[in-house]
Amino acid sequence: MDQLRKDVTDLMMIPGLSGYEEPVAAWLRSALTHAGIVSRTDRLGNLIATLQGDPAKPSVMIFTHMDQLGFIVRKIEADGLIRVERMGGVSERAMAAQSVLIGTAQGFVPGIIMVKAHHATTPDEKYKVITAPEVRIDTGHGSKAAVEAAGIKIGAPVTYRPQVIDLAGHRIAGTSVDDRAGCAALLALARDLKGQAGLPTVHLVWTVLEEFNLRGAQVVAQVLRPDIAWQIDLMLATDTPDMADRGEMVLGGGPGISLYSFHGRGTLNGVLPHPAMVALFETAADTAHLPLQRSAQVGVLTDLSYVQLVGEGVAAIDIGFPMRHSHTAVECCDLRDVAGLVKLMHTALGLIPAGMRLERG
Repeated sequence: MDQLRKDVTDLMMIPGLSGYEEPVAAWLRSALTHAGIVSRTDRLGNLIATLQGDPAKPSVMIFTHMDQLGFIVRKIEADGLIRVERMGGVSERAMAAQSVLIGTAQGFVPGIIMVKAHHATTPDEKYKVITAPEVRIDTGHGSKAAVEAAGIKIGAPVTYRPQVIDLAGHRIAGTSVDDRAGCAALLALARDLKGQAGLPTVHLVWTVLEEFNLRGAQVVAQVLRPDIAWQIDLMLATDTPDMADRGEMVLGGGPGISLYSFHGRGTLNGVLPHPAMVALFETAADTAHLPLQRSAQVGVLTDLSYVQLVGEGVAAIDIGFPMRHSHTAVECCDLRDVAGLVKLMHTALGLIPAGMRLERG
């Protein structure tokens, strides 16, 4: 658990907007090399480690995304205030007064998302949520020339300032728990699998561009052509009053599987898991004496939606850990759920038989 906590914490502190994931990939690449695991990177930036196994067993692609949501600089005003476009599903209810980092060729420049002084807020404005196009970021420079001299340009990536908050017990909160906790889980699995015989061929993939319309995983799946795909991501925790009617997913209640996801907003896609995968994880949970939570949600979407459609079709399922406050700067998970997920995946891999039938009917 100590190693998992350290990995999650280290990864949460690395800014990695969609399209700018390389610092995250570099950290993971180094960790894999230290563990004696060879990895490679494709043209989009996906990080791939293949552990060859029994060719009589179906190949498995297990993947999770490295990127996080944020903003892109679209204009620098004469007074030095910066205007942005939203990148990914940023919660506009959670933007105001947040601190941010703006990427430059020389490093990161700190800034704050401005909020109108409370003393000057009118009754009509008091309960209004600002939208991303209205956001102004103040870096303190005071002029367009000074901002540009600091290296900030149109197109620069902007993320919430990384933070990690250790809560009571095994709970942790902060930026990019989605999906750096998943990245750490996959790394832990890679270490566990190293040198183990009798398993299927396993492709471990840390993907890019998930928050930018699920792009990265599509490319790597077309190359790997797996028989089975497991996607690791958050699952909406529903154990708070504001979420109680959405399901039965409890923080600290163990890892989970998704039985239904559908975005329903713009991207009309989702996943109905393969029944053989549902049965496999139910058996794995029983075998490992782990609780297994179940999720069915509208408004949720992962890159598995496209991976499942590769080639002749892939036997697919979303797996994950409960998380609160999704797409904010204070996302929250319980590390026991993440550790349980690692054990669940390891157990499930060991239960895949040679010649496993994946065709329906």
